[in-house]
Amino acid sequence: MNPVIETARLTLSEPGREDYVLLRDLVSDPEVHRFLGPRPEDPTTDMFSRALRAAGSWHFYGYGLFLAHERATGSFVGQLGVFHSMRGFGKGMDDVVEAGWIVAREHWGKGYASEAMEAALAWVEQAHGVSRVACMIERGNDASVALAERLGFVRYGEHEIDEDVVVDLFERISPRG
Repeated sequence: MNPVIETARLTLSEPGREDYVLLRDLVSDPEVHRFLGPRPEDPTTDMFSRALRAAGSWHFYGYGLFLAHERATGSFVGQLGVFHSMRGFGKGMDDVVEAGWIVAREHWGKGYASEAMEAALAWVEQAHGVSRVACMIERGNDASVALAERLGFVRYGEHEIDEDVVVDLFERISPRG
């Protein structure tokens, strides 16, 4: 059984079988999808595939992305946490614990991403002994860079996805590790 984490304002839980629909609707907002790469032709199929990959992280590694809901209202906040990644370009981004967060626009600016990620990072470090977590953030996504830095991530490199897209690479080394 995978964890349910409660913070002051949020409940973080493992996604269920049908939750790819929540994720599809989350990224249908152009502002939310802005830094998530090219828009897929079929968002339902794309989010179903992403949900299966995320479930694989839970199954094979015992950790993965959580769905966050407001405790007070049950409102869906977003998908946040860590997952096991294989990006395929090296640079410290293959076979690694990777952090990620996507928050619904109506919940931007409330501090939910910080609250959820602090809890998820503390949990994965304690429960799994993880000492290094990486993340990649597309250039121009200043809000995510600010969050990563608040969480203790430090930029260590960059990678060109294509001629128009560069991502900065960040890592967080646990104080315990």
